[in-house]
Amino acid sequence: MATKVHIDGRVVPPEEATVSIFDRGFLYGDSVYEVTRTVRGRPLELGPHLDRLERSAETIALSVPPRAEVIRAIDETLAAAGNAESYVRIMVTRGSGPISLDPATAERPRLIVLVKVMELPPAKAYSDGVAVCIVGVQRNLRRAVDPRVKSGNYLNNVLALAEAKKAGAYEALMCDFQGRLAEGSTSNFFFVREGELLTPALEVGILEGITRQRVMELGRKVGLPVREAELEPADVASFAEALLTSSVRGVVPVVTIDGSPVGGGVPGPLTRRVMAAYAAYLEAA
Repeated sequence: MATKVHIDGRVVPPEEATVSIFDRGFLYGDSVYEVTRTVRGRPLELGPHLDRLERSAETIALSVPPRAEVIRAIDETLAAAGNAESYVRIMVTRGSGPISLDPATAERPRLIVLVKVMELPPAKAYSDGVAVCIVGVQRNLRRAVDPRVKSGNYLNNVLALAEAKKAGAYEALMCDFQGRLAEGSTSNFFFVREGELLTPALEVGILEGITRQRVMELGRKVGLPVREAELEPADVASFAEALLTSSVRGVVPVVTIDGSPVGGGVPGPLTRRVMAAYAAYLEAA
């Protein structure tokens, strides 16, 4: 089991994976990235992840290497790591150049692929659920750093998670500037109310999660009404169940929000149905 990094065209051990201090990803968070996991050794949902990587890059006028080159780098890094299952992080920075905010001063984009052993949350998180809290850190305005862009400019999420951890929670739940529920620091959220599976609307200003979209499709396949909605913290008391989704963790039940139990304070029946549907999806992937 190993960690390997593809950088500057070659695969190296982590201690040799270095970038210049003049790299704009390091200096300014001027980069885009994607994270996925492997299933039976192959990257999960790689096509959709690379689609989103390219959309993110286009939004900030960053050139991404040809897709074939990115896939080759991923394959080479996975092969070198030799893990049973891996965490895969794909990054493209704008590259190095003189110290200047002007993106035109960058020399050329840099592709980095990081592969390490996949580590899932403890089994107890899936069986018993986790606690989240609504934090004071707001989700970025869409006219600032658009949350639809998965960029290396991540301080907003870092501060949100730090606030949640200080409160003893597993994950943060951020609101937008209007006070509407948005998303977590590294996850999307779903809520069950009156038998419906609800998730904050993209228009609120959230990342269009790959697993979020898959769960919406799977929920409908197992007969659940699923829709996007504008939700506020005051709505929490009406939620019978809650869950979070992310590419590596999959589906994780949420049993308390701000210290108060959701529904009965245990993973609910609809959450279990979604989890089972997602597990079956992974088995067939």
